[in-house]
Amino acid sequence: MSYPSVPEKNRSEGLATHGVRAVSAAIIIGLVTAAMWVLEIADYVLNGALDTYGITPHDVGDLPDIFTAPFMHGGFGHLIGNTIPFVILGFLAAARGIAKFLVTSLIIIVVGGLGVWFLSSANTLGSSILIFGFFGYLLGRGLFERRPLDLAIAIGVVLLYGTMIFGVLPSDPGISWQGHLFGLIGGVLGSWILRRDTGRDRRIAA
Repeated sequence: MSYPSVPEKNRSEGLATHGVRAVSAAIIIGLVTAAMWVLEIADYVLNGALDTYGITPHDVGDLPDIFTAPFMHGGFGHLIGNTIPFVILGFLAAARGIAKFLVTSLIIIVVGGLGVWFLSSANTLGSSILIFGFFGYLLGRGLFERRPLDLAIAIGVVLLYGTMIFGVLPSDPGISWQGHLFGLIGGVLGSWILRRDTGRDRRIAA
C-alpha cells in the first residue's frame, strides 16, 4: 500500500525557519558566554570564592554543583581557551533546534558531571564538559539523523576540532579527562535519544 506523499515546505519558509533558529542560537550562546565572563570577573574580585562551585568528587552534598561547574572556570586563561570552541560548537548545536539543544545540554551536564563526581580526584570546573558534549552531539546527529546538512556539519566539526578527541585520554593531571570523556558521551547520548524516527518518516513518504 502506498501512502500520500508529504509536500515539501516552501523554500522561503524553510529559510525563515533556519534564520530564526540561527538568531535564537546566537542569542542563547551569547548570553551564556557573557554570563560565564561575568562569573569569572566576580570570581576574580572575590579571590576565587566561586571556585567552590566546581564538582568535588565523592561528596554527596556537592552533587548539585554538577549544574554550576560547567559555567565556572579556573582563571581567565582557562575561560579564554574555552570561549571560542564553546561559541562555535554551541552555536552549531543550538542552530539545529533550540528545544533539542536545551535537553541535550542538560543530558551533557548530568552525564559529564556524574562522570567527574565518580571518577575524578580533584575539584573540577569549566565549560569543557559542554564543549565536548556539543562535539559529540553534532557528530551523533550526523550519524543518527543522516540528513545532508547534519552530515556536512559533522564532517566540518571533525575537520575543525577532530584532534580534541585526544582530550578524553588521561594525560595532563591538571586537565579533567573525565569531564571531557563523559561530556562527549552525554552529547552522543543526547543525539541518540532525540533522533528522528526515520523509519516512520520513510513510511509516510512511501
